[in-house]
Amino acid sequence: MELLKPHARDIGFPVRRLLPAAGRQRIGPFIFFDHMGPSAFEAGGRNGDVRPHPHIGLATVTYLFSGAMDHRDSLGTVQRIEPGAINLMTAGHGIVHSERVPEDVRRDGIEVEGIQTWLALPEDKENGEPAFSHHPQDSLPLYQSRGVRARVLIGGAFGVQSPVPTASPALYVDIQLDAGGSLPLPPSDQERAVYVVSGSPTAGDEPLPLHHVMTLDGQRSWLLEALEEPARLMLFGGAALPGRRYINWNFVSSDKKRIEKARDDWRHQRFPGVPGETEWIPLPE
Repeated sequence: MELLKPHARDIGFPVRRLLPAAGRQRIGPFIFFDHMGPSAFEAGGRNGDVRPHPHIGLATVTYLFSGAMDHRDSLGTVQRIEPGAINLMTAGHGIVHSERVPEDVRRDGIEVEGIQTWLALPEDKENGEPAFSHHPQDSLPLYQSRGVRARVLIGGAFGVQSPVPTASPALYVDIQLDAGGSLPLPPSDQERAVYVVSGSPTAGDEPLPLHHVMTLDGQRSWLLEALEEPARLMLFGGAALPGRRYINWNFVSSDKKRIEKARDDWRHQRFPGVPGETEWIPLPE
C-alpha cells in the first residue's frame, strides 16, 4: 500500500497532479493523473483554454464532474464533452489537439472540474494510427446497490462492462457512496488504486485522505466505506505494462530517440494541424 499526495500545478487552470509520482510512475497503464478545478472562467476570456499541442505513445482520457470542454484534434474531430461522458484520444505515432472552455460555460459562470489521465500504450501499439472515441454518459454502465452508485468508465467491474476501447486491460470507475454506504472489492491480479475526490472514506479501515491516491494490495479484498458523510472516489488501474516508459513534456515512449524526434517535429511544425486552429503551444526548451 502506497499513499500518493497531490502536487499543485497550473496548466492554464489549477490542477492537482497525482501521477507520475516519486517512486511510482504508473498504476496499470495509467501514467498521468490530474484533478483539474473546480474553476470558473471569465466570459470572453481565454483562461482555461489549452491551445493545440502534440502527443505520442499514449491515450488521453477526459472525464468531467461539472462544466464542459470543446475538444478539437488533427483528425478533424470536434467534440464537446460534458459531465459523465468519456473522451478517449489515442495518440499513437502522433496527434495534435486543443481543449477550450465553451463560451456558454464561461457566460453562465459554471465551474469546470474533472479528471484528466493518460494511458501508456503497449510497446507494439506506441506507433499505431491515432484515433478518437466519445462515449456519452448513458452508454456507460451503472452499478447500483444500497448507498452506492458506481459508473464503470473503462474495463469491467461489479458485473458490468464498459464499451470504451483501450489498448491494454484497464479499469476506471467513478464511485459515489452515500453516508453509511460501502462497496466491497474482491482480490485482483491487476494493479489498482483509489483517488478521493470528496469526503472522508476508508478502505479496509485505512482512512483515505482527501485528494490523495492509495494503491490497493491485489492479494486481499477491500471494503470502501463512507462512514459519516458522502464520498466520491475514482477506482483505477489495470494490467501492468512491461518495460520502461520515458516521459518528456506531452510525449510518452519506450524509446528515447522517438521522443527526441517528436520534439524536433513539433519544433519545426511537422505534426498535422488542427482544422480551425491557428495557435499552438511552443515546445519548452
